[in-house]
Amino acid sequence: MKKCVFILLFGASLSVWAQKQPAKTETKTQPQTETQPQTQQKGTNALTDHFYKKYVTAIKWNDFEVAKSALYDLIMENPQNDSLILSLAYHYYENQQHVPAVLVSQELLARNPKNTTALEIAAIGYEAMGVRDRALQNYESLYLLSNNVSVLYKMAFIQYELKRYNEAITSIDILLSNKDVEALKVVFNDVENKPKEYAMPVALLNLKGMAVLDHLGDKAAAKKLFDQALAAAPDFVLAKQNLNKVK
Repeated sequence: MKKCVFILLFGASLSVWAQKQPAKTETKTQPQTETQPQTQQKGTNALTDHFYKKYVTAIKWNDFEVAKSALYDLIMENPQNDSLILSLAYHYYENQQHVPAVLVSQELLARNPKNTTALEIAAIGYEAMGVRDRALQNYESLYLLSNNVSVLYKMAFIQYELKRYNEAITSIDILLSNKDVEALKVVFNDVENKPKEYAMPVALLNLKGMAVLDHLGDKAAAKKLFDQALAAAPDFVLAKQNLNKVK
């Protein structure tokens, strides 16, 4: 299964942080590639200003290792500023360094368990590391806070992988009853093994058929679900393969 990308948008940049420095914040930050160096702002000391200029200069010249170093410097000078730590977590996420991404996110979650960006980075990191139970815990917390259907979609697949079939079926049914889901797209390989977009309900019907088959052994019910998936997308490879298993 191709991963469904659904990272939540990061609203503010470090340039905003430099102008309005809070003691703690849940503001989602993302290093900007075109951020311009700023002069020292009111409320920051000379060393913080120096490290901030180092950061924006490194970003401008596309040197992300130096930018990461500057972030650490900023964090050492401003250890209570969550937006800086979140920027570091996102840096690790973006560079697929899953272990430090998770560890930094856990630091943020210890401070504020409702930090949705930290929850998502941690969930993605745990999933990439194969620690599916921890990934699911973070996705569940994220879903309770965001009610995001894409998060519930991820939960359904992980619940199935963990053989928590009743939970997977419940998640799928919630999604299939949501009219907004009909317009959402997910990516799977087609018959030529090339990535192709399919309507999310197609993948959900196929997944529910798999859960019904594995959990209940009900071939007739599973076949009906695979047929429904193929009626909507005749070239959906996984549903074709699964249908052959129940014939």
